[in-house]
Amino acid sequence: ELVSTYDAVVIEDLDMKGMSQALSFGKSVHDNGWGMFTTFLSYKLKEQGKQLVKIDKWFPSTKKCSCCGAEKPMKLSERTYRCSCGYVADRDYNSAINIKNEGIRLLALS
Repeated sequence: ELVSTYDAVVIEDLDMKGMSQALSFGKSVHDNGWGMFTTFLSYKLKEQGKQLVKIDKWFPSTKKCSCCGAEKPMKLSERTYRCSCGYVADRDYNSAINIKNEGIRLLALS
């Protein structure tokens, strides 16, 4: 449904090798076909005249305030983003806003 509504999907590139080592998932994460999935998704989107926008895996989506743009370190255990500007949000919600905004920025450049 979302793909038929919007002209682009903005799916953040993941460091699968790093995740498999850091999170003790072993080869299951590294070999899960992430690259194949994104290739297939991109193909299906192009068929519909849409595009896949990949956000760099090093983009600080979690560390960046989606309100003022300030960056701060965050531990994986911190589930709430609290910025010195007063903005408070769920960590994943804040990250999603940053990914959306970066996708819009990248689309404007292309």
